[in-house]
Amino acid sequence: MANKNSDYSVIYSDDDIIVLNKRSGILIAADRYNPDAPRLDLLAEKEFGKLYAVHRIDKDTSGLIIYARTPEAHKNLSQQFEQRKVHKTYHALVYGHPMWEDLHVDLPLQPDGDARHRTVPSKRYGKPSVTDFHLIGTCGPYSWIEAKPLTGRTHQIRVHLQANNLSIVCDPLYSGNQKPVRLSEIKKKWNGDEYEERPLLSRLALHAYKIELTHPTTGETVSFTADYPKDMEATRNQLSKIFGVDPISE
Repeated sequence: MANKNSDYSVIYSDDDIIVLNKRSGILIAADRYNPDAPRLDLLAEKEFGKLYAVHRIDKDTSGLIIYARTPEAHKNLSQQFEQRKVHKTYHALVYGHPMWEDLHVDLPLQPDGDARHRTVPSKRYGKPSVTDFHLIGTCGPYSWIEAKPLTGRTHQIRVHLQANNLSIVCDPLYSGNQKPVRLSEIKKKWNGDEYEERPLLSRLALHAYKIELTHPTTGETVSFTADYPKDMEATRNQLSKIFGVDPISE
């Protein structure tokens, strides 16, 4: 049920909640550093009326975002997030190959901790921040990683990976390497024109893939999955063909 614009598609909606799949590069709510940037909540309110934010994902991350449509649903969902009862799964494409299959990171983080408004690890000033990582598989110079954040700090997944010497592909804040993913660099017999080639992926390769929570009105456990956007899907397709590793072959 995609709507006409390219900023988001609707995964689910009822009288209490809406679940959207957003594009990379759009804010989900007001941002004090970037007051004029396009905002998902304002765009979606044109379609759904008043919305209440209950959680955040980074501007550069694509994927699942949930809004409440009533004050009651807002209160219920906010409590679920605060009490860590919501299960979130992200997929990331990183440079390099982790030496682990599973990694539990418990590292306090301080948002807005430096001049570039980055989140920094800080035992002294940081808030408790926990992420579980799982290596899905390696593909040439890259690896697909599943991340399950148990807390919701700004840039948490990105910083927890960076603290373990891994950076997400095309991360403008936490990676020194801004090289986009190009088919010519991963496919042995590539015979296109290198000057005409368009990168498969040239933005932060982090996608909010799945979320599971309790519906605020019915009390049922509900689970939603967001398809990869075109650029990430094209990358997944090619890497899967060449290296036989697919992050969403359930």
